[in-house]
Amino acid sequence: MADADVQEQVRARYAAAAAAVSATERDALAVVDADQCCTPSTAAEANASCCGGGGAVDAAFGSALYSAGERGELPVEAVAASLGCGNPMAVAELRAGERVLDLGSGGGIDVLLSARRVGDTGFAYGVDMTEEMLALARTNAAEAGARNVEFRAGTIENIPLPDAAVDVVICNCVINLSTDKPAVLAEMFRVLTPGGRVGVSDVVAADHLTVADRAERGSYVGCIAGALTRAEYLDGLPGAGFVDAEVVFTHEAAPGMHGAIVRATKPAAGCCPPAEEQACCQPEGKAACCGTGQHPVGECGCR
Repeated sequence: MADADVQEQVRARYAAAAAAVSATERDALAVVDADQCCTPSTAAEANASCCGGGGAVDAAFGSALYSAGERGELPVEAVAASLGCGNPMAVAELRAGERVLDLGSGGGIDVLLSARRVGDTGFAYGVDMTEEMLALARTNAAEAGARNVEFRAGTIENIPLPDAAVDVVICNCVINLSTDKPAVLAEMFRVLTPGGRVGVSDVVAADHLTVADRAERGSYVGCIAGALTRAEYLDGLPGAGFVDAEVVFTHEAAPGMHGAIVRATKPAAGCCPPAEEQACCQPEGKAACCGTGQHPVGECGCR
């Protein structure tokens, strides 16, 4: 399937989920899962994300991953629209005054929770390509009385924010849906301030699983077929310029497929730009790129 076809399939399915939540308060996850199940030959396997009981909501995804207190802070529709595989609030360690961006913000649950964490001196942005989700998120923000939020239309491969606009980028199970993940990682790096950080929840495959193996375990729309492996994440993040990258598995979503925490940091101001940094092949070359004494050997990701 062509990348454009995959993107349209994702957009259409999540638009339907938003419409269902808006009209009936039906759980969005049930809509996304309903007709994305595995083929009969593989459905007998314990695929938790797309074959869990013919569209039944699975505990590995959705609002069950938030505490009762967090769910209680928000409008019912924001909770019902949750489609993630983790809880970025437990990953990003947000602080008062920070500016936060949520990639693929859906019905707004993580933006609204972030806005509460960063307080009146901070701000939370959400970016989503689905107009129906954006409308739902804006309605939820109004109902919650959130004034320090903004939802923008756009894709995570071309984020509608200027360079160095935010201190933290979060994302809840959306990077796996992209057909151009290097572009997503590069855009995350671009919009972060120097010293900014990434706190992502995503489905991540065990390193031994091939692309075909991942496709056998679930659909692209079901957050399985498009998942990166742990090694692909740990190669891709430094390749985009990040340092201190880590991927920690938290729970199994399907055989060999895991809900995971992904963290990384954009180097502080004064570090080499990624292209220049990559030219430093030896530690002694680092001084020429970064300036003598500015950065100890091993920092800045110099290779």
